[in-house]
Amino acid sequence: MNTEELKSLKVVVLCGGWSDEREVSITSGTECKKALEGYGFQKVDLLDIAEPAFAEKLARGGYDVAFPALHGRYGEDGCIQGMLEVMHIPYAFSGVYASAVATQKEAAKVLFEKAGLRVPRGVDLAPATKLTQEQKDALVDELGLPLFVKPSGNGSSFGITRVTEKSQLQGAVDLAGATGERVLVEECVEGTEITVPVIGNDDPHALPIVEVVTGAEFYDAKVKYEPAELHHVIPARLAPAVYAKAQSAAEKAHKALGCAGCSRSDFIVTAMGEPVILETNTIPGMTPASLLPDSARHGGIEFGELCAKFVKLAVQKSTSLQADGE
Repeated sequence: MNTEELKSLKVVVLCGGWSDEREVSITSGTECKKALEGYGFQKVDLLDIAEPAFAEKLARGGYDVAFPALHGRYGEDGCIQGMLEVMHIPYAFSGVYASAVATQKEAAKVLFEKAGLRVPRGVDLAPATKLTQEQKDALVDELGLPLFVKPSGNGSSFGITRVTEKSQLQGAVDLAGATGERVLVEECVEGTEITVPVIGNDDPHALPIVEVVTGAEFYDAKVKYEPAELHHVIPARLAPAVYAKAQSAAEKAHKALGCAGCSRSDFIVTAMGEPVILETNTIPGMTPASLLPDSARHGGIEFGELCAKFVKLAVQKSTSLQADGE
């Protein structure tokens, strides 16, 4: 498909929804719509999936491609992807399986380890777990302090607590499990925090690595949406061999999960130069402060071109799946 054919497609950008990241998603969707139109796409609609008439509008829209700019529950976890599959609408980014597994951190860690990637040590708990004193003692003995308690399936650092005292554990577990998610208790890996965006379907390649610098205890939801120049160092200040190893690890994570279009994997690089993977995002933020667009810009890909590339990869993914099914 040449550029003019691509620009002739009718695209629907999906945003909003019901997750903690609703407002961020609306900003992402608005920015993506503007970018596609600025690149030359003539038919781009923006739909909030929480609108009462959303399903009807989507079904009657005659769309060639859907562009999910959704984050968190119902948008990044395979739900909307399943709906689009049933409606036979090609869509950008990862499919149902990769989306679902990537949002469940403990499940994703199993695939990361099979791919040879190092993951933090951790314990998975049921939501609403009430810890006994013996359980608290065992968690601290196994994982040490400080440690992190987080929802296994949430995004954008919502519900995460950095626990520095044993007495904080139950409150952190209650917060992480407040939405019914399973709870992940993980060791705190010390080192340089980086994120590595990856673009592509079957043959993905990593973009410039972003080093995340904050004055906070960790890269929390507040810090994530402050101006990029306050917290992003591109390229990350890593030794060349470590830099290459981190990019390779992100590509392995992308393949291990079966991602498509793009992904963005977060790591801590230890003092020994070992990247430890924390999680992979299948629909990274697309706001002006977001990590993926900032990395792409430093790699010579402007925002409009980036969004157009995701539409093209969506078409290629759909065409490939149709060919496999014949």
